[in-house]
Parts: sequence; structure tokens; C-alpha cells
Amino acid sequence: MSEVVVTGFGVRTAFGRGADALRRGVFGGVPAFAPTTRFDTGPYRTPFAATTGTDKPDLMRDVLGECTDEAVEMAGFTARDDTAVLVGTSGDFAVLTRFWRGEAGVEAADTVPAWQADLLAARIGASSGRRLAFTNACVASAAAIIHACGLIASGRVSSAVCAGAYLVEEEVFAKFDSGRAMSRDGFVRPFSADRGGMLLGDGVATVVLESAEAVRRRGGRPLAAVVGWGAGSDAYHVSRPHPDGAGLAAAAGRALRRADDPDGLRIDYVNAHGTATKFNDPAETRGLRRVFGTRADQVPVSSTKSTTGHMLEAAGVVEFVITLLALTDGVLPPTANFTEADPDCDLDYVPNVARDADVRRALNLNAAFGGVNTALVLERR
Repeated sequence: MSEVVVTGFGVRTAFGRGADALRRGVFGGVPAFAPTTRFDTGPYRTPFAATTGTDKPDLMRDVLGECTDEAVEMAGFTARDDTAVLVGTSGDFAVLTRFWRGEAGVEAADTVPAWQADLLAARIGASSGRRLAFTNACVASAAAIIHACGLIASGRVSSAVCAGAYLVEEEVFAKFDSGRAMSRDGFVRPFSADRGGMLLGDGVATVVLESAEAVRRRGGRPLAAVVGWGAGSDAYHVSRPHPDGAGLAAAAGRALRRADDPDGLRIDYVNAHGTATKFNDPAETRGLRRVFGTRADQVPVSSTKSTTGHMLEAAGVVEFVITLLALTDGVLPPTANFTEADPDCDLDYVPNVARDADVRRALNLNAAFGGVNTALVLERR
């Protein structure tokens, strides 16, 4: 089995472009939420989102292309004949496809998002490799990374470019608002007793994954290794997680076994899904207790959605980059806006202030409607 390593990334959030923007915002514990002027929020219960602050945002495809350019440049990477391109995105609604393309209208037949993987493949010169679009909601880009890891580890490809993108738009905003899932006061308080829900956020990122052998041959330098990955479904409810975090525990367990650490003894930090919703946070806490057992109290856990907002299809890859920075910088990002403890959420959530730490291995978790869960284990190099 080939070792999978990360060699480059490009990222953009409401804080701006690149790693330094994440350091200032996410690791600084500074929420990016403000009333959005991107569309009329008058009909909704909340006006808040973490956006780039412009009424006419750059087309998602353009921002994604820029992030891909940055990732490839950082990696010093040239696409190979077998380079796979995997994108996490939404393919459900015509309005989202119009948002991607900047068109006033679109035929229903054009809503299939496979052309987005073609766009990136052409941009990096990957003319003949695998091209896949993942549309499984909030785990879409994490699922893309997991699939890429499997391809590389099995020797089917030597490299993959994985990406995800979501920019806040009205249709999804309206749906989360109608489900009363969003915070009304402009603060996201994961794991706090007074948490009032999530808020959406802009997020775009691309990562370059390669086999360690291919990187050595070309004289490259890995930033980190992906030593474990797993997915699990609890099939409990269309929009609620299993109360005991069964799906999360299953995904994390598979990732840890692949990382040759079934009890999680070598995990130094967990970047949690942490949506600040009534059902998610206690379920995730219980799931982590199932994973770590008596050691659960000793493992720092934080939710970076407290600053970035929930980036939906892009959450997995953006939070992957944040976790990578925690490893390379030796700093744990905080759970911002933490106020008071919830008896059902009783772990170490790194409240409000970043924490210096010698982080060798970290676990990155994501979940989606339908009970789907993903887990990735990153190791510092």
C-alpha cells in the first residue's frame, strides 16, 4: 500500500485567501459573521452569514480555479497521466448551477455537475485521469479526499487534486432558515448550553494528494500524511444524527484502524463537525466518548464552524486545511463564542482562545444529512 501525503493547498473563506487569513480568523477565534447583502434577507429569521462581503461574489468556478492554481504551485506539482480530479459540490438545484456559471437561466439537463471536474482537469492539464464529482452534501469534499486516498493507497493513481466549494446563496439559506437551524443573534456557539444553531459561510479549497513514492521521485516535500480514512452511516434519521453518535464512531473507528491506532491513543486533536445545533453536539460528544473511551477527557476538540460558518460541500476540504495548519503550526484552533457548559457536552472544547500544542496526529470529522459521516487522520511530516 502506498503512503498518501499532502503536498499543497489553496483556500479561501470569508476571512480572505490563504493560510494567513485562516490564522488571523479561525485561529484568532474571530467570527466572520455579519448581515449579508448578497440577497434580500428580509423574509428570513436571521440575516447573518460569513461571506466575502460583496454583493456580487466572484463566480465559484473562478475562485475554485484560483485555489487550485495556488495548491498546484505550493506543491510544485505537474499533473500526470493518471492524476485524478475529484470535486465536492452541490448538483441538486438549477439555481446553484446558474450560480456556478453566472447564467440567467439553465436547462434541467445541464444541472449535472460533472463538467466542474472537467473544468479543473483542463486547468491543471490532467487530460486523461479519473474525474468525479461528489454531491453528498456536507461530506462531499471529505468524501472526495477519502476516495482519492483509496485510489492512491491502492496504486491505481499516483496523485489526485481534491476540491470543494460553496458560496452562500439564497435557496439553501432559505431551506436552513425554514428548518429553524440557524442562529438568530449572529453567533455560532458549538457545544455551549445556550447554542442557538449554525450559520452558513463561504468556503473554497483545493488540496494536492500524492503517493509518498511519487513525491520522493520528483524531489518534492510533503506537508503531512493522510494515514487513516473512513466513512460510516447510522441510517437513523434524514436530518438528525444517531443520539449516541453511532455513525461518527463507525467512521472514526475505521479511520483509526487504518491508521494502526484503533483506540485513538495517538490522536492529539479533533476538529469536530460541531454545528452548534441541538442534536448534533451531544451526539458528537457521545460518539467521541465511544471512540476514545476513558481517554476522551484528555483529547482537545474544537469546532472551527464557530468562526467560518458551515461551508456545506466545502466544509470537509476547508477544515482539512485548517487541521493541517494545526499540525504544522503547533496551535489548536479554538471553539469561539463558548459561554457556558452543557452537561451533555463535557469534553475539552478549547474554548475561545487558541492553544499551543505539540500536535502529531489529528482527527478531522464531518457529517451530513442522511446519517453520513466521514473521518480523516492527518499526521505531521
